[in-house]
Amino acid sequence: MGVVYHANYLVWCEIGRVEFIRALGTSYASLERSGVTLAVAEASVRYHAPARYDDLVRVETSLADVRSRTITFDYLISHAETRGRLATARTTLICLDSGGRPSVMPDSLRAALGSPAR
Repeated sequence: MGVVYHANYLVWCEIGRVEFIRALGTSYASLERSGVTLAVAEASVRYHAPARYDDLVRVETSLADVRSRTITFDYLISHAETRGRLATARTTLICLDSGGRPSVMPDSLRAALGSPAR
């Protein structure tokens, strides 16, 4: 059909949040080495226009909410050249301990996100 497969938008969201966290001075790899895993608990995408094969896209990621166990990100995916909106999305990630159980987010991560404990 000449358009990007719908699930790729979630991949772009993942890239956006990985880079968002990296810009805060840490990485997913370092979080996992410290025993913290962030798992997607909820995801939603609203498609506004199709991306076509070979289009350059831009992903803007913002922090929507931080709670004791969850982080919510918002995304705006747009065409890199025209700036036309392609999709908006939201993901909520839950903090898991090394055993895969929900756990309170470490203070250091909350601080890096600029959010007090709540």
